[in-house]
Amino acid sequence: MGLLDRLRQRVTGHTVQDDAAEKGRVRALPDPGDAPVGELPLSPEVRRIGESEQARIDAGVSAVQQDGVDVDDLASVSTGLDRALAGWLADDGTDHDAIVERYAMAVGEHLHRHTDLRWSVVTDVFGTDLAVASGEFVVVPTNLVAVRWMRRERGWVSRVVGHIVEVRRR
Repeated sequence: MGLLDRLRQRVTGHTVQDDAAEKGRVRALPDPGDAPVGELPLSPEVRRIGESEQARIDAGVSAVQQDGVDVDDLASVSTGLDRALAGWLADDGTDHDAIVERYAMAVGEHLHRHTDLRWSVVTDVFGTDLAVASGEFVVVPTNLVAVRWMRRERGWVSRVVGHIVEVRRR
């Protein structure tokens, strides 16, 4: 379970499973039981994405492209996300979950195209998420975007994602 999922549960009372079921996605979460933290696996388990994950990625990328965003250009992704945030702050009726989702897919796809990171489903002590990963280096794009969305941060994409591209070049 990602950080934002735990915060949402604390604030709203909804569990990740409740939200996922409503959206038609089911997330398998590891149950640490009574195991001490020291006994939990520190290395993430990575598996290839399936058709449903690929469809989720494709839908997000398509949505930002329809807004005129070029996924291969971080400045374009940044401008699109900032524009979406401004619209949401102006209360234009846009669903912020949908914005975070599609820009997370755009960020992940950019990293997939321009680094050694590959789309994967990653399970660690925090839960199971769609991520881009190589070995034990994992980026969960939804968390990357959502944390900054909650802080209303603008102009971060080129700097943050650009740094990941620099350190993870092919």
